[in-house]
Order: sequence, then C-alpha cells, then structure tokens
Amino acid sequence: MESFSTVIRTASREQHEEVRGSTFLSDLLGSRLGVEAFARYTEQLWFVYDALESAAERLAGDPVAGPFVRPELFRRAALERDLEHLLGPGWHASAEALPATREYAGRITECARTWPAGYVAHHYTRYLGDLSGGQVIRATAEKAWGFASRGDGVRFYVFEQVPNPAAFKRGYWELLDALPAGELERQRVVAECKRAYELNNGVFRALGEEFPLSA
Repeated sequence: MESFSTVIRTASREQHEEVRGSTFLSDLLGSRLGVEAFARYTEQLWFVYDALESAAERLAGDPVAGPFVRPELFRRAALERDLEHLLGPGWHASAEALPATREYAGRITECARTWPAGYVAHHYTRYLGDLSGGQVIRATAEKAWGFASRGDGVRFYVFEQVPNPAAFKRGYWELLDALPAGELERQRVVAECKRAYELNNGVFRALGEEFPLSA
C-alpha cells in the first residue's frame, strides 16, 4: 500500500508540472524579464505567506495542523527584508495583491479557520515547493540581477534554519504519512493540494498578463 506522502506527490504531479511550465516562470528563469517582474512576484508571495503564517500560532496546538507548524520554515520576515531591498522601505504602503493572489490567500485563510487538514495541503505545496524548486529561482535571480549570494533580494529562498533539506523533507513525509485522518479525509487533502497548485498557477497567469514578453 502506498504511503500518503507518495499518494500526494503522485496525484499532484500534473498540476506541479503546469506550474513549472507557466509562461511567466519560464520567462523569469530564462532571464527574459526584468527585476521589476521578480519584485512583483516576490510581493505576491508575501500575501500568500502572510496568510499561512498569520494562522500558524493559532494552529500550533491543533492535533492535525500543529505538527506542521515549524518556525524554521517561516518565510514572512525574509520576504519583508527582500521587498525592502527590491522596492524600498515604504514597500508595504503600496503593496497590492493581484485578484488571483487574493483568491489564493483567501482560500488559505478559510482552510486555516475551518479545516486544519486543508491548511496542511497548502502548507505542503508552498513550503516544500519553495524549499526545493525555489532554489532554481534564487540562482537565476543572483545571476541575472546581481544579488549577493543568499543575500537581500533572495533571502526568501534561503532556509538558514534547515541545514539539511533532504533530511527535513524526509521528516515532513513522515508527518504526512501520520496525518490523523481517515481515507475520505485524505482524499479531500489530496484534492486541496491540487487546488493549491491551481491557485498558484492562477497567480503565474496573472503575472504573465502583467509582464508579457515583448516580441
């Protein structure tokens, strides 16, 4: 019988590939967009992680979501430091979430308030995704726009408190496998993982419309 963590990874593979193949992300990784597009993307991430981490303290004691609330993963402070570097000290006053970002963050908030297992689905897709694939974006940004290695501008991607990402991910898979939920609830979690990827891809589509690559 497959482990739950394997089921999640297998079931969401198609959505994951859609995110990786988005036009905006492809253009960003191909250094075909300017630093302003990278800054706008970073700004959207702040809204998503603000939703995730605003709920973390309240969920820390929850029997379902609590084990996943790991302070060493928290990204909001790093994002704020990056945005100050990218946009200046007044960035927060002018920060604006795209409609797709508001939808994404709103769904996270709703799950955090009413369905802790759904919050876990969003926690998994975001944190493990940025811990893994996010490193490609970091390397691209450092090369394309001259950010100091692992410094301001790309601190979001630097998990300083996770010295061994491979070991951390193995522990995370074990937490997923031990999720206190029956089969039907686990199926709902898998479906919410797919929804999280779709919401994330919606943000990429919106960013692609805002930053179309010139012919």
